[in-house]
Amino acid sequence: MKWAKLIILCLSILGILAGLTLWWEHQHNYPSTDDAYVEANILTVSPQESGRVTLVNVAENDYVTAGQLLLQIDDSDLQSAVDEATSELEKTIQKHMMAGSDVSQAIANLNAVQATLRDAELEYERQQALYDRRIISKSILDKTEANLDKVKAERDSARAALNTAQTQLGGATDHDPAVRAARASLKRAQIALSYAMVYAPVDGWVANLTLRPGDVVSEGQSLFSIVEKKDWWVTANFKETDLSRIKPGQPASITLDMYPDLDLTGTVASIGMGSGAIFSLIPPENATGNWVHVTQRFPVRIHLDYQPTVEQEQRLRAGASVTATVDTTQSDTNIND
Repeated sequence: MKWAKLIILCLSILGILAGLTLWWEHQHNYPSTDDAYVEANILTVSPQESGRVTLVNVAENDYVTAGQLLLQIDDSDLQSAVDEATSELEKTIQKHMMAGSDVSQAIANLNAVQATLRDAELEYERQQALYDRRIISKSILDKTEANLDKVKAERDSARAALNTAQTQLGGATDHDPAVRAARASLKRAQIALSYAMVYAPVDGWVANLTLRPGDVVSEGQSLFSIVEKKDWWVTANFKETDLSRIKPGQPASITLDMYPDLDLTGTVASIGMGSGAIFSLIPPENATGNWVHVTQRFPVRIHLDYQPTVEQEQRLRAGASVTATVDTTQSDTNIND
């Protein structure tokens, strides 16, 4: 009987040692942590124009699709700015057209003066011939020359007037700097008007919404968030003693505390370059005499292989606690094969 008890005790000890060995082997090959959380891209919705909110088209936790109207800001002032810019553009184009008329008039004047100049030159040549033959006096020739000089001066003045008119015109309508500036002002006003309507940038769920019609918002103000539907991942904080066995590309299993029956799979995407403590608001200062060795944790990003059904679509929640386990028995080579 005594020997039987001794054998049972030995077998129990061996069983415990075998169990501990198996547990250690499992923990070594499948490191796990419950310091892990579900994360997703969270976009902040902010207006690009200030004003009073006239419409809020969504409610807290609503699902929205990209391009869906979220809210509207009073656009009275913005519409007035568009009307004013449109009026300025029309007046600028009218000024350009008037400048075009001035150019046409200047060309006509120059042509008329040049015709008169040709007649004056011919008359001077005729009078010069008569004077050379002593048929007319020198005073008559001088008057003819003076008239020629006067017409030449009128020609030069007409040319200067044409150059001035052409400078004011600035080329074709679409190339006139004043017209282009007015068009740009109108475009800016139209863009500002379009910002009165705020649309969803991505598919996702509305979160942290407290906005109500009548609220006055400012440009760039954070109004609420949208948790993007696609690209979910887990940030798992593993002990630094586990990182030597964890490599990108290794498979991982994920269990949600919120839904224990929902088992997910993922793939190790990357390992953080710094511990969580080093990026905290007050990093630890170890250059003291009372330093204590503490095992650090490093964030490991695990992308989820998650294709939800209609029933599962809203079971993931950003910030939900999970337990992440990595299969370190598979290397990158094994996975790629």
